[in-house]
Amino acid sequence: MEMDQIIEHDKTGARNKDKEVVIISGSSGLIGFPLIEKLAKNYRIIGLDRLGPPYPPLQAECVNFDITDERKIDAAMERIRYGYGSKIASVIHLAAFYSFNTKDSPGYDEINVKGTRKFLNQLQDFEVDQFIFSSSDLLYKPTEPGKKIHEDSPIGANWGYPESKINTEELIKENNENIDTVFLRIAGVYNDEGNSIPITQQIKRIYEKELVSHFYSGDVTHGDVFVHMEDVLDAIVRTVERRKKLPHEIAINIGEPETPSYKELQDRIGKLIHGEEWETYEMPKRLAKAGAWIRDLVGDPFIKPWMIDRADDHYELDISRAKEYLGWQPKHRLMDSLEKIIADLKRNPEEWYKKNNLKS
Repeated sequence: MEMDQIIEHDKTGARNKDKEVVIISGSSGLIGFPLIEKLAKNYRIIGLDRLGPPYPPLQAECVNFDITDERKIDAAMERIRYGYGSKIASVIHLAAFYSFNTKDSPGYDEINVKGTRKFLNQLQDFEVDQFIFSSSDLLYKPTEPGKKIHEDSPIGANWGYPESKINTEELIKENNENIDTVFLRIAGVYNDEGNSIPITQQIKRIYEKELVSHFYSGDVTHGDVFVHMEDVLDAIVRTVERRKKLPHEIAINIGEPETPSYKELQDRIGKLIHGEEWETYEMPKRLAKAGAWIRDLVGDPFIKPWMIDRADDHYELDISRAKEYLGWQPKHRLMDSLEKIIADLKRNPEEWYKKNNLKS
């Protein structure tokens, strides 16, 4: 380098940049990672996550924190204050514990409920315009086919994960006096590679022609709501962009407006994989529980005995509030997306199993 060459350094520092600050907890997760890539075009992104890999994308500064330890959360927030100041446009809280292995777990209370309380305590010292909580449509009481669930429908969880979402929503309401809050009640998320445990497990059973793939312990005309990852990202981006136009506190359903029944999914998957509709028979719950219990003793199957009790649950979402306040509606449908998911499976089964954390 020549001695007289002048290097121009940024004199303002990160905190004085024109872009507003957005914080994302769970920033290296399935939603957090691509969300950062979407939001980084217009915002300065800070990703909060546990120490060690995986890491958020390079568009975000990675700040390590442990949501169960308030001192570590405090240290993380002080780093943010030092680098970016106290003004935060939006905090998108995605960090959560989730497991199909057990009906209840200490993690639901320790991470989802108590962890969120500790996080909110630290945010009180900041000027936060908006707090977005990634909730779940599973916190509603199940409905019947043809009866849609709106945001004021009855609440009622029957296992640990949605119960923790109910409890967390309540504690947020008690501690958000100065922060506008949006509860995004998100359906089961999937993408074009699968990445949805219930969907990929159902595909796996049919692909491998397992005997259990022909039986179901619930009403085969019932089903769950799903939503494509791209549509979830779009909903969150719109929520951030419209934060100054939203009410102080609002819950919004995010899901596809049509709910495919279990039988419809079975037939569609069977047709795409094997060229024929899949014969599916309803099994008595007592027999199904006994079978699941025995399988659980000799291996680690996806279907656990406790799941049998909720096999009849049915969810259909009214998304009119999302249309009204966010201008949002999904562009994808699971019944159409199954073609891409299964095409990906057929191209490279081994790689598909690996991407979806499945054992052959």
